[in-house]
Amino acid sequence: MGEMGITAVYPKTNLSKRNFKQSIVPYLLRNYPIRYPNQAWSVDITYIKMTHSHMYLTAIIDWCSRMIVGWNLSDTLDTASVLTALKDAVKTYGIPAIINSDQGCQFASDEYKTYLKSQGIRQSMDGKSRWADNIMIERWFRSLKTEKIYINEYPSPKALRKDIAAYVQEYNDVRPHEALDYITPSKRFSQCFSSVA
Repeated sequence: MGEMGITAVYPKTNLSKRNFKQSIVPYLLRNYPIRYPNQAWSVDITYIKMTHSHMYLTAIIDWCSRMIVGWNLSDTLDTASVLTALKDAVKTYGIPAIINSDQGCQFASDEYKTYLKSQGIRQSMDGKSRWADNIMIERWFRSLKTEKIYINEYPSPKALRKDIAAYVQEYNDVRPHEALDYITPSKRFSQCFSSVA
């Protein structure tokens, strides 16, 4: 059997996860006071089903203002899409002190960690099975899907991307947010900076 390359069919050791625990970092935001923009961001990825295929949406939210500071739509679930969203957010809104994510392989990757270190961003990760640690971005995904995704059919990524862009713009710039004393996230973001100056 050895000479012919025949082996029994059974689950084998998952060698790709051997060093995974070493890539996990602690959750830094428990009881952490958030007073200003860019103190803490949350990043996550969600699956979006389309008419004939599916896409993955990466989104980043600022904890202080609840503003969506970055997002990217991709047909692959990889680190490159996350880095595109993050680099665009940093270029537009500045560097956060902390960025929190779940323990997904994209956020445990060397490429992601190297970029954070190069920018001086502290990395935080949810505890295992603690989805509530990243509740802000999870709630935004739920709102997006309930109000926009589930009630529409998207024949192409272009149509989906257009609708997400419109939703993000409305969410950031038009809709008052209850947790922000009924002002918009973008107004809260700019107010925080003007109050610091």
